[in-house]
Amino acid sequence: MLRVGLTGGLGSGKSTVAAMLRELGAHVVEADALGRSIMEPGHEVYDQIVTHFGREVVGHDGRLNRTRLADLAFRQGRLQELNAIVHPPVIEAQRRWMDEVFARDPAAIAVLESALIFEVARDARARGEKEGVLADWRRRIDRIIVVTAADDLKIARYAARVAPNAADRAAIETDARNRLSHQVPDAEKAAQADYVLDNSGDIAALRAQVQALWPRLQAESNKSGQKLSLQ
Repeated sequence: MLRVGLTGGLGSGKSTVAAMLRELGAHVVEADALGRSIMEPGHEVYDQIVTHFGREVVGHDGRLNRTRLADLAFRQGRLQELNAIVHPPVIEAQRRWMDEVFARDPAAIAVLESALIFEVARDARARGEKEGVLADWRRRIDRIIVVTAADDLKIARYAARVAPNAADRAAIETDARNRLSHQVPDAEKAAQADYVLDNSGDIAALRAQVQALWPRLQAESNKSGQKLSLQ
């Protein structure tokens, strides 16, 4: 078994890498998808967010107004408050998913795609948490892959994906820069990573890197006699 964290800044291409790894045989889960699911009405996280931020974050359909919530988090400086509510149950959901994967296939390579692996640890320590799975990602992840690219390229990719024909491209790019400013810089992530994939080129170059990495992950996973994790 091997627990792999796949991360990178907004627009870095980590979702593309995740899809490539899935094609090669990895089990992949998106942290964003887990987060969205537990923020739906009927979940405790939804109730906590509404209680903390007020009914203004609830849309007409009863679900969270994510645009309004993002505005509060990124533009009004309340991101830490939101993360303190969302991060712990998302991490727990990730653990349950990995447990289910390894119960079915003890030799599996389970890949967690998340933009915020390092940020979760940073924010937990900022809240005064010194131990535990939030403050130390090594307790829940065996190997880290970081996908890197220049910030200008990330922003261009993000804008093209979010609104390819938008007239307000400048506003979207400003939003992207703001979001990136809350993320740990690539250089810091790469310094702590086990593997770094450079996505400054074309898709073929990225695929070649992933294909070269896959046998190494398989070899790590097959070390069944060794305990790779720290937990």
